[in-house]
Amino acid sequence: MTPTLTDLKATQQHTKAHNDSLVLSTIYGAGKISRAAIARRTGLSRTSVGEAVGELLERGLVEEVGRGRTSGGKPPILLRLKSDARHLIGVDLSGEDFRGAVYDLRGEVRHALSVPREGRSGAAALELAYVLLERLVNAAGAPLLGLGIGTPGLIDFQRGSQVHWAVNLDWLEIPLRERLEERYGLPVHVLNDSQAAAMGEYFFGASRGSGNLVVIKCEEGLGAGIVLEGQLLRGDHFGAGEIGHLAFTDGGRRCRCGNIGCLETVASGSAILRSANGSGMSMRSVRDAYASGNAEAREAVQAAARGLGLAIAMLVGTLNAQDIVIAGSVAQLGEPFLHAVRHEVLTHSLAVLARATRVEFSSVASDITSLGAAAVLLHEELGIWPLRAQGQPRGGMGRVPLH
Repeated sequence: MTPTLTDLKATQQHTKAHNDSLVLSTIYGAGKISRAAIARRTGLSRTSVGEAVGELLERGLVEEVGRGRTSGGKPPILLRLKSDARHLIGVDLSGEDFRGAVYDLRGEVRHALSVPREGRSGAAALELAYVLLERLVNAAGAPLLGLGIGTPGLIDFQRGSQVHWAVNLDWLEIPLRERLEERYGLPVHVLNDSQAAAMGEYFFGASRGSGNLVVIKCEEGLGAGIVLEGQLLRGDHFGAGEIGHLAFTDGGRRCRCGNIGCLETVASGSAILRSANGSGMSMRSVRDAYASGNAEAREAVQAAARGLGLAIAMLVGTLNAQDIVIAGSVAQLGEPFLHAVRHEVLTHSLAVLARATRVEFSSVASDITSLGAAAVLLHEELGIWPLRAQGQPRGGMGRVPLH
C-alpha cells in the first residue's frame, strides 16, 4: 500500500525525534563533544547532527564551550549540556517523611526538602504531598521541566498514571497525575517508588555495560524496579516488581495487603526495626546491636537476609539480570547483612547464574527515588537515555519507551 502524505510526515517526525534524542543523549553522556564526534558515535549524517544541535542551542539546552584538540586542521567546537537550563522536581512519597528536591539536568540537588508524614494516609497524605510540591515549585531557580513523582502502589498508565492501589498510603483509584497537572500546569509523570529507584540507579548509579538491572528498595515497604534490555518493566497490570507481597511462609505477621507472611513483613526497613525491638532505634543502631551480639537484632537481621536472599534467588532464576542492587535504609546494615544475603542467593539458585550476578548496595544516596522520578522527566520530556558502553540501550536506539 502506498504511504499517504500523513504517513510520510509521521515517519519524518518520528525520525527527527529519534535523531534529536540520540544527539542530546550523546552530549549528555559525553560531557564535552564536537559535532563531528557526535556524528561518528551515532552514525547520523553531519547534516542531521547540525540540525539537531542548532535546535538544542536555540532552546538553550546545550552550549558551546571552546575548542577541542585536533591532529590537523581547524580545532572543533565543543558542546556540552547546560545543566541549569531547566530544573526538575523529583518527589518520594514512600517513606515516613515525604521527601523531594529541585534538581538540575545533571541530577545535582539545587534545593532539598522533607516534611514529616506523621502517619498520615488517605486525603491527609495527599494534602501533605501538595504542601511539599508547592514549596519545591517555589524554590526552583530555572524554568521547570516538570514534576516526577515516586509513590507506593500500582500505577495504571493506561488511565493517565492513576494510582490504582497504594496500600501504605490508603490510596485507591487516585488520578494523581491529572490532579497535579491541573494544579501546577506542568508535565507530571507518576510511577511506582521502586521503579523510580531503578531509574535513579540506571541514570546516576555505578557505570554498567548491561541494559539489565534490578533495584530492590527496602524502606517502609519493599519492592523491586526492573530494567530489562534497556527498558523499564511495568507488567501487564502495572505490578512488575511487587515482590514485597510474595508470601514466603504460612506463619508470621499479617501484611497491610491482607496476606500473612509477606516478604515486606520481614525484610523491609520498618519490619527490621520492629522485629529488633527498635522503637526509637535507627537502622545504624540495629547494625551496632547486631555486631555486639544482641539476640533480637541478630534474629531480625538474619530473617531479613534470608527472605531477601530467597527473593533475589528467584529473580536470578527468572530474569538473569547481571546487576541486582539493594537500596533504602537497609543499606545502613552494612557488609555483614550483604554477605548474608549473597549467601542465601548462592544457596537457593543455580550456582553458575548466582556467581555471575552482582548483588550490591546502591551507589546512589538516600534520595534515589526522588532522583529517579526526576530522571523520568529527563527521558520523557527531553528524550535523554543513558547510552551504555556498547553505544546504546540493548532495547533499541535513542529514546527508549518507558511504557
